Amino acid sequence: MLRDFSSRVVLRTLLIGATLIVVMYMFTQPNMIFASILLCLVVVAQLAEMIRFVSQTNRKLTRFLESIKYSDFVSGFAADHKLGKSFKDLNESINDVMEAFRKARSEKEESWQYLDTVVQQVRTGILSFDSDGKIQLINNLAKKYLGTNTIKNIEELKTINPRLYETIQITESGKGELYKANNDIQLSVQCTHLRIRGVDIKLLTMQNIQGELQKQEAEAWQNLTRVLRHEIMNSITPISSLTSTLREILEHDLKKENENYVLNDETTSDLKEGLSTIENRSKGLIKFIDAYREYTSLPKPTITTVNLKNLIEKVSNLMKEELKRTSIEFSYACSSDYLTIQVDEEMIEQVLINLLKNAKEALQETKQPKLNVLAHYQDNAVKIEITDNGPGIIKEAIENIFVPFYTTKRTGSGIGLSLSRQIMQLHGGSLTVVSEPEVQTTFTLRF
Repeated sequence: MLRDFSSRVVLRTLLIGATLIVVMYMFTQPNMIFASILLCLVVVAQLAEMIRFVSQTNRKLTRFLESIKYSDFVSGFAADHKLGKSFKDLNESINDVMEAFRKARSEKEESWQYLDTVVQQVRTGILSFDSDGKIQLINNLAKKYLGTNTIKNIEELKTINPRLYETIQITESGKGELYKANNDIQLSVQCTHLRIRGVDIKLLTMQNIQGELQKQEAEAWQNLTRVLRHEIMNSITPISSLTSTLREILEHDLKKENENYVLNDETTSDLKEGLSTIENRSKGLIKFIDAYREYTSLPKPTITTVNLKNLIEKVSNLMKEELKRTSIEFSYACSSDYLTIQVDEEMIEQVLINLLKNAKEALQETKQPKLNVLAHYQDNAVKIEITDNGPGIIKEAIENIFVPFYTTKRTGSGIGLSLSRQIMQLHGGSLTVVSEPEVQTTFTLRF
């Protein structure tokens, strides 16, 4: 194509050059001025033809590039021989490129339609808007949660649903907020920030977790009721039985002598023993009720900035005296002198001390017992890990150890671990456990 185009340009250039030479020669000859002027006009015409010839190809390429710029892939380019066979090949190549663009745009539109259908069908509300508040993407479920079918800017939500608007605005990237609309809808709002083609986008997902919360609440109440029933029945049953037995003893052995009621020594001893048992079981029931009250009346945390290393050293020093009376090899470490956490220091101390005491009790019958506390930063979170090499926790028990009043210890109240987890939840953190029986058990506080 270029060879044919070049030969045509060279031919026209040579003709223009030859004509100019003739014109210059004729200007030197007498009586040929008029003919020279006519030849000048011929040169002008040749130049115009030259420009037209070159511009025709440029116009075609310009129109092609403009079609790409404005995504106009409908128009085609004629495949003819006006400029030679090479330009027919050019036209056909341009048409092939346009067809490729048309196909790519069609596939893109199909992909967009597919994505839009998926977005509309998912059971999660999806909403995105730019820094100016202009809505970029919204599905039908999100419209339902917002309470409107038509919304173009997130600022419109101020008048439609100001509480949800405030929740959306305060939701930070990578974090979540809860919003309760009514008894049937409680939304978990999650946020992610994106940057697309130089535009900042805030992407929100809204999921109704009311059903799941109700299910978990029902399970929690069932577990709590089961434990309460078990503990109360353990106290009430012997009290009721002993009361009945004592009444029978009195009716059978109580005798009247000289206007006074008397009991023999054996009966008196039985009564004392029975009343003592009733007293002990009553005290146990009161202790259980006090533990329940402690679990259900935690104060709100007073948040301060706490240096992690100082916290670990403080708790470890408190436990050292107790651990010195044992054969436990105790160690602690913090990966940095500058790590800090935002917590209620006294509450977290209570959690750590509780976990260390549990580990100490678990290691009583372990040979070469070891207990370690490690504080470090990992996976975008501050963690405190308490590890021991005691007997561990069996799989059946590990699923219940955080249930209030569930305990595997004879003298335990069963609220220590559940209370510790509740404290961590109040701080927006978590308390988890991983155990391999007879090898290692690790409780992890994650902030």
